[in-house]
Amino acid sequence: MPTSAPPTSQRSRSLPSNVSRRRPHAVPAQAAAPAGWLKWTLAGIGIGAGAGSVLLTATAALAAYFARRVVTPAKEREQDLPILAVIRDGMDLEVVLPATAETTVPGTYSLFFDKGAGHAVIGGIRSYVPREGTVTREVLRVSGSELAHAARGWWSSAVYAGPEDVGLTAEDITLELPVGPAPAWLFRSGTGQRTWAIMVHGRGASRNEGLRAVRTAHDLGLNSLLLSYRNDGEAPAAGDGRYGLGATEWPDIEAAIEYALSQGAKDVVLFGYSMGGAIALQAADLSKHRNVILAMVLDAPVISWVDVLAHQAELNRIPAAVGQYGQLMLSHPMGRRLTGLAAPVDLKSMDWVARAVELRTPTLIIHSVDDDFVPYGPSAELALRNPEMVTIELFSRALHTKEWNVDPQRWETVVTDWLQPRLGRHELPRVSGPED
Repeated sequence: MPTSAPPTSQRSRSLPSNVSRRRPHAVPAQAAAPAGWLKWTLAGIGIGAGAGSVLLTATAALAAYFARRVVTPAKEREQDLPILAVIRDGMDLEVVLPATAETTVPGTYSLFFDKGAGHAVIGGIRSYVPREGTVTREVLRVSGSELAHAARGWWSSAVYAGPEDVGLTAEDITLELPVGPAPAWLFRSGTGQRTWAIMVHGRGASRNEGLRAVRTAHDLGLNSLLLSYRNDGEAPAAGDGRYGLGATEWPDIEAAIEYALSQGAKDVVLFGYSMGGAIALQAADLSKHRNVILAMVLDAPVISWVDVLAHQAELNRIPAAVGQYGQLMLSHPMGRRLTGLAAPVDLKSMDWVARAVELRTPTLIIHSVDDDFVPYGPSAELALRNPEMVTIELFSRALHTKEWNVDPQRWETVVTDWLQPRLGRHELPRVSGPED
């Protein structure tokens, strides 16, 4: 991504005391960013020029395709990153990759390959050659398969492939979700602290996304529960096999809260990444256990699906009217036949900019100003509209959910400093509705 200021539509007004932003470090120029969650082209729809009726039909087809792609889980992860070369120099190992918006950002990341059987932890940039479009990075460790034999893989912010990489003991447990039994990891702190952390991963990710936060939670004395939820490839699928964008997933979080309470927890902190943030917000709004949600830590959360879907349409060069038509298909009962949803998704009910004053759970938002999947504007606006409950920490150069990867010490310090004073407090200002 370029280092220029974000578009005017994404800039916040003068930032109040609950909004923190620091100057980014100088880094190499970036190649163009990939096109978000929906990497596809208009050519796949077969749209051609024609009379008005043909154009209308094509528009409806494109809108339906857009809407369907938003709520349909991918069957497998695309290996979209070529591995150009692997260089060994004594004990040192380096990998040469195409220079993209993600691979040229400093920090520590994962490179998964061999359809996920192989995992490499990627460290600092050793060289960057813009004229060749390549970047060479340090390889810190490799597990599973041989990196030297890999031709393609995918880049990930999930540095830890599994709980064994964190250096803490984890238990494999099963949660009884409304859709059926689902695997989860439980890290016990051993401190007797009765506040639990529940980690909610994002769209297209898995529970290893939350492993980066486990050490911070552990140091705060919290047990950490990392769950799988419906349609994520580990938990059972919902009947329609579609994402609900938070509207249908939040009962799975409620089940995780119920498990924590059954194990002696008094309250919980929800950690949510991307769509996991939208799910956490729904749980804090709708769950019968919402009064035991002590706080939320949301990393690059979806605060407004209307905003995110408009951004994704623009990113994929979809006309604004077509994108809006796609949103209508998602939210209207008549669109179910085209989207495959069992029930329409109420996008307006998940617009937390419009509902800012209704949020009564203390919330820390961590978001990068150059996020190319989920723009930070709604996060900043929510903090401006509800400073009593919402604190935002703005990063730079971290793209989407990679703030920890760019600066783990800062991420962990921000979370610790914000969360620690809140632990053990059980009489927080909330507005409670009737029990479900």
